[in-house]
Amino acid sequence: MHHKDHDHGNNPPDGSNWELLCLYCHENEHARQRDCAGRSDRGSVVTPATHNPFAGLGALLKKK
Repeated sequence: MHHKDHDHGNNPPDGSNWELLCLYCHENEHARQRDCAGRSDRGSVVTPATHNPFAGLGALLKKK
């Protein structure tokens, strides 16, 4: 899943900020943002993503 607006804090209950992308398309989206040299379309500075969705995956898999 991918945040459409690249804001990991924007998680509306209806899921309207999420889109399902394959691994390659998801990487392409993030690469395009990196290529913008830290700028949004409006010219404001974009902070880099720090969210790690797989941070606790190892612990969850060990519980099985």
